[in-house]
Amino acid sequence: MRCNRRSFLAAGLGGLAGLAGCSSPDQSDDPTSTTTAGTQTTVTTVDQDEYDLSVRHDVESWSEYAPDWSPPVDAPTLDVTTETVIEGLEIPWDLAFAPNGDLFISERVGRISRYDSANLETVAAPDVIDHADSIAPGEEGGWWDAGSEGGLMGLAVHPNYPDVPLVYAIYTREDEPAVSGGDDFVNRVSYFDVSADDPGETETVVIDDIPGNEIIHNGARLAFGPENYLWVTTGDAASINPDLGTDQRLPQDPSSLAGKVLRLKPDGSAPEDNPDIAGGDPRVYTYGHRNPQGISFLPDGTPVVTEHGPNQHDEVNVLEPGGNYGWDVEGERGRTGDTYAGTDFERPVVNTTNETWAPPGCVFYTGDEVPSWSNRLLVGGLVSQRINIVTVYPTDGEAASADDGGTRYDADWMNSDYSAVHHAVLEDELGRVRHVEQGPDGSLYAVTSNRDGRAQGAQFPRDGDDRLVRITPA
Repeated sequence: MRCNRRSFLAAGLGGLAGLAGCSSPDQSDDPTSTTTAGTQTTVTTVDQDEYDLSVRHDVESWSEYAPDWSPPVDAPTLDVTTETVIEGLEIPWDLAFAPNGDLFISERVGRISRYDSANLETVAAPDVIDHADSIAPGEEGGWWDAGSEGGLMGLAVHPNYPDVPLVYAIYTREDEPAVSGGDDFVNRVSYFDVSADDPGETETVVIDDIPGNEIIHNGARLAFGPENYLWVTTGDAASINPDLGTDQRLPQDPSSLAGKVLRLKPDGSAPEDNPDIAGGDPRVYTYGHRNPQGISFLPDGTPVVTEHGPNQHDEVNVLEPGGNYGWDVEGERGRTGDTYAGTDFERPVVNTTNETWAPPGCVFYTGDEVPSWSNRLLVGGLVSQRINIVTVYPTDGEAASADDGGTRYDADWMNSDYSAVHHAVLEDELGRVRHVEQGPDGSLYAVTSNRDGRAQGAQFPRDGDDRLVRITPA
């Protein structure tokens, strides 16, 4: 049942309804979902009697499409301020703006809420693992006290919303005893009809039994991309973590959905033009990932992911269809030039090498509310407790400036087509930044994750955490 949890000041969100859609009513999908034999996961057959899930796959119709885009050359301003829009959230994980401007928020404890510039309304509460807990502001306790990294995670809104009023979510659940004796955890992608009287009763499973972990490495970002495909990032589920006594090589197994980026039609079936990977599940777009938690798109439609690395070594990667991104072949040694030498692994645009960002959600920002950040990748920071500004530029083009404390990534063992410059902002001002998202009017938002028990410093979680904030020039 829906419930209005609390009311909030609009704080500048009144213009949300201006978001332009990137879809068309033209129908081009086959609405029949499939089951792939020999894989560890299944795709359910979805009921389309009420809604037509099909969409048009045409990048030229994307409102942000700019194939001749140019990256900025000057360093970004670091002089910004934030204002709280919503406070008192419990480990918010994702933000998803609908084509009509509705804002949906997921909280790891198991709530999908809709914000309408005045109220925060819970519309669905998936049955997540029972220890996706949060701690109260001011409460002491480590992340083991607060629970695991699992729970309700990524969100995405169907491109034809509100005509197709479906919100997609990915969450961690305990596996059924008939499958594994109840000892394992898996991730499930479902959608909910948020126009129903009780959206929770409308759950339709799109993919189930994605390898998961109750503690770490679930990946779990969802996004509808420029061609209206549904992208899903999955973690390695700690399948090779010696500390947990596991040594399976699932990210390098293209028939497994662990450690992958998936590209799907809205019903969960595989697009016909997905890469043909030998022995692979047809829904797999790239493989060999460790824990990718962010995905966004350059203005020409190129997908970009952010990924947690081992022993620092966090990465930003441009995705190539069918590409192998190297994990877990290199194991706990980290990812360095020696790791990639003599291999066909796709090379990173950024590898932090000796620094930890802990990069979760990201957005390639094209708005003008913070003008100097436009055409840059904005990445949250968990352990780093900041926002990371990444200027991606063609290696053979004009280099972006590293003034004002920037770090350049252009080593000869990295991606040969793209280089990058990194700047950090708002360090230790918000705490753990879980996701950064662009609003429909070009405004910029971030959500914190301070109530997961892993914040650094005694000031977090503070009164009002967790919160959604709006970022503006100082």
